[in-house]
Amino acid sequence: MLYLGIDQHRKQLTVNLRNEQGEIVLKRQVSTQWKRVRKFFEGIREQATPEGGFLAIVEVCGFNDWLLKMLAEYGCRETVLIQPEKRSKKKTDRRDASHLGELLWLNRHRLLAGQRVHGLRRVLPSTKEETQDRQLTALRDRLGRLQTKTINKIQHLLLKHNLQQECPTKGRQTKKARKWLKELTLGQIDRMELDLLLAQWDLWEGQLAEVEKRIQQRQGEHPTAPIVASMPGAGAYTSLALACRIGPIKRFARPGSLANFWGLTPSCRNSGEATDRLGSITKQGSAIVRHLLGQMVLHVLRRDPYMRNWYRRIKKRRGAKIARVAVMRRLATILWHMVKYEQPYAIGGPEQVRKMQAAFEIFG
Repeated sequence: MLYLGIDQHRKQLTVNLRNEQGEIVLKRQVSTQWKRVRKFFEGIREQATPEGGFLAIVEVCGFNDWLLKMLAEYGCRETVLIQPEKRSKKKTDRRDASHLGELLWLNRHRLLAGQRVHGLRRVLPSTKEETQDRQLTALRDRLGRLQTKTINKIQHLLLKHNLQQECPTKGRQTKKARKWLKELTLGQIDRMELDLLLAQWDLWEGQLAEVEKRIQQRQGEHPTAPIVASMPGAGAYTSLALACRIGPIKRFARPGSLANFWGLTPSCRNSGEATDRLGSITKQGSAIVRHLLGQMVLHVLRRDPYMRNWYRRIKKRRGAKIARVAVMRRLATILWHMVKYEQPYAIGGPEQVRKMQAAFEIFG
């Protein structure tokens, strides 16, 4: 068996190939031009066939798709996709590729057996449907941010001339306010800028409507998104974004594993006699998930009295910010139970959950 470490960049791949004894048999850079990269992987396949094939390890990035497909096409037995570590003080492409190759060779038996490797944050490649759902929800998030940025620029322009108090409505997103903005008398340059911002606003609204229509369609077809949608504040976009970023629930052994995967658990620095040095949350998972859970906290606290009382107890001891993060972490734990046991959200706490489970056993 051969073990291939790949440090991927836009124009080249830096590779490090080791044999079964851990010796480096090849280290070089390969251009990402189709002709050259195909010739390289054809040579790797010919070299690995007498050895029983090859494994590959790659750090996850935004343009892994074509490389993962090519590795499968040229007979890679398994591709290990991992989260990149913290930047080293002595970082080069060749050192990164060598480190990846050594990491793969040292843990080859556990990786082939499908066992977990301590200290290695492995990424499970998503299916085609999950990839499309993630891309669609990320696009919705990006368009929403662009729209908010445009509205804020319009607000800044009104503040510049102290005109915000003359708006006929309290908000800026009503038809009456939009009409007032189009007819507002300003200087030549300010008027031109406001017209361009209003045109951008219309553009973002049209694109958001198109994306949300597609999200509604795909959310109904997703196997777990309708269950997630039973949570307070989870519409089609939120439920699809959360569900497609969970993946197979079996890979999370415990309820707290999902919160840890999304970076909602506290970091720690325990050494020597000090064993309780907890810091802020790790933020190692999806930023979109943390943003959406933070928005859902407000809806959950309004509708669920059990969660509201629990939140108030933590707020009294630790403050509002830590209490909100604690609710986000508990929501991730609740999501694990909902998806694993295919049950909707139960408002009212554990007692209500037990009643629902009893009803499922009687009528299910």
